[in-house]
Amino acid sequence: MLHHPKVKGPSIGLLGFSKGGDLCLSMASFLKGITATVVINGCVANTIAPLHYRDMIIPQLVSDTGKIKKTKSGFFNFMDTWSNPLEEYNHQSLIPLEKAQGPFLFIVGMDDQSWKSEFYAQIASERLQAHGKERPQIICYPGTGHSINPPYFPLSRVSVHAVLGEAIVYGGEPKAHSKAQVDAWQQIQTFFHKHLNGKKSVKHSKM
Repeated sequence: MLHHPKVKGPSIGLLGFSKGGDLCLSMASFLKGITATVVINGCVANTIAPLHYRDMIIPQLVSDTGKIKKTKSGFFNFMDTWSNPLEEYNHQSLIPLEKAQGPFLFIVGMDDQSWKSEFYAQIASERLQAHGKERPQIICYPGTGHSINPPYFPLSRVSVHAVLGEAIVYGGEPKAHSKAQVDAWQQIQTFFHKHLNGKKSVKHSKM
């Protein structure tokens, strides 16, 4: 990435959503040159499949498909399928984010019906501080679901999951979710400008 003509350098910022969030946490923990990471409704543990890096394997967070719930509309809710990352049998799946070089910003939708995103962000915060690291920035948006996109994208309350192949409930209320997308976009820009460009104040995009 640092050799890509569109990458300014000398460092890299990462932004990940959902499963992409825990992938970004892993990249920030194990790779050099990453100085800012944004996670949108992601987990603090490795999920869905084992993560292989060099001679190390991080197992996936234990899940129980028997706990899948079905809404009256026939959509699936996976919220309760994910076990607690703090349980002893899940400790190996926790991502050692305390090894990361730079700060974190966690964007949390408080009506996320796919992940326990606020709980995961708090675990991350407590883990970082327990290792003497800076407390991460956590921004929680009431009435906001799982799929937080750039401003003016329509709310996606239900979508067919690319991996699972089923219609999954994401949550979110139209007005609150739309406002959250506008604010989150500005918060993300400010975070990256500060930690990648060293600018404390920026001219926000009008998008």
